[in-house]
Amino acid sequence: MIDTAAHAAPFAPEHDSGAGYISSLPGEDALPGFPRRLCLLGSTGSIGKNALRVAEGRPERFTVAALAGATNLALLAEQAARFRPARLCVLTPSGVDALAGMLPAGYAPDIVHGPEGYASLAADADSDVVLSAIVGAAGLMPTLAAARAGKLVALANKESLVLAGDLIRQACRESGAVILPVDSEHNALFQALGGPGLRELPHVATLVLTASGGPFRDKPAAFLQTVTREQALNHPNWSMGPKISVDSATLMNKGLEVIEACRLFGLPPERVEVVVHPQSIVHSLARYHDGSLLAHLGPPDMRVAIAYCLGYPRRTPLDLPAVDLVALGSLTFEAPRHDDFPCLSLARHSLSLGAWGPVALNAANETAVELFLAGRIAFLDIPRLVDFALTTQAGVYADDLDAILEIDRTTRRRVRERAEGGAPRG
Repeated sequence: MIDTAAHAAPFAPEHDSGAGYISSLPGEDALPGFPRRLCLLGSTGSIGKNALRVAEGRPERFTVAALAGATNLALLAEQAARFRPARLCVLTPSGVDALAGMLPAGYAPDIVHGPEGYASLAADADSDVVLSAIVGAAGLMPTLAAARAGKLVALANKESLVLAGDLIRQACRESGAVILPVDSEHNALFQALGGPGLRELPHVATLVLTASGGPFRDKPAAFLQTVTREQALNHPNWSMGPKISVDSATLMNKGLEVIEACRLFGLPPERVEVVVHPQSIVHSLARYHDGSLLAHLGPPDMRVAIAYCLGYPRRTPLDLPAVDLVALGSLTFEAPRHDDFPCLSLARHSLSLGAWGPVALNAANETAVELFLAGRIAFLDIPRLVDFALTTQAGVYADDLDAILEIDRTTRRRVRERAEGGAPRG
């Protein structure tokens, strides 16, 4: 647990309104020292693989204490053999024996499985920093476990905040946990604002999230009716997993990030803007009441945000090319096409429905994306199914974990039933 005795949560909210940054940010002397022991949840995904690249390049700063994957056992075994963590986690009980059989002789780590296993790793006293990079709602339980254990949490799982931002804020207040955003946009805002800026959030007019626009930014509306799986996965700037790539193509990823920004910084949705920035060099901006803008610029490489969080508050040197502004020539910005990409508006609408809205939004989207990737629905059926989930769900209580998980389960079932009965067309 992070020692905050000498640092009285200087940036924590003063009351339960949700205003202010989600966690305290104690000084470096109250944070874990170096080398830091890392627990990487989702190590076989894009974020996890990049985190291991950062750790491997700086062994004096980072050691790997635990790795958790899901079903990519071959890659997890390769990572485990290279870094030799004491603990591993897989998704299923059968994966435990299968993974153990892939490990080199003489190396016998503790291998656990399932949601309880992920939560166990997240709260383990032998880790200092927990990278929460499991994709989707499955990342909520381990993120909450890490927060309750008072960890330094490098948060790449935006769904945790979308589903249960208030619960995580409360856990951080009680345990002294520190949340550091790995999403490039929120990490950019965190860096641009800095410690003093986070104190001055009342003086920020709006936070401006940038979006690449995805692979279909300049495609006509008629083209979207014919989008294939392969086209949706072909992002022009970023290398990401299938689910996040599809979310980027629909702009749902940006919608979820609007909700994430509200949860992280304690701001209402009207103070979070979105602009399309095709070059992906300006990662986000803070607009102050005096008209000034503070921006964070950097290469479109997730190692920048990952390294910043793992080493916070120190910067970790990276072997990345510097942004050449002259070679770029110009940076452009444009408004999102809300009518053609309705997921962004649906995400904002979900915030107006109460606590259950973002939970249903996320569950419906995850289910619809899964169906699209399986070839069972069309690209434009994704927002239609999300809209169905939001417009046909009665308002329900969603202020504790059990209620959140029940809404998640119910929404997934309803969306599947709707899709199986014929994907909605209106």
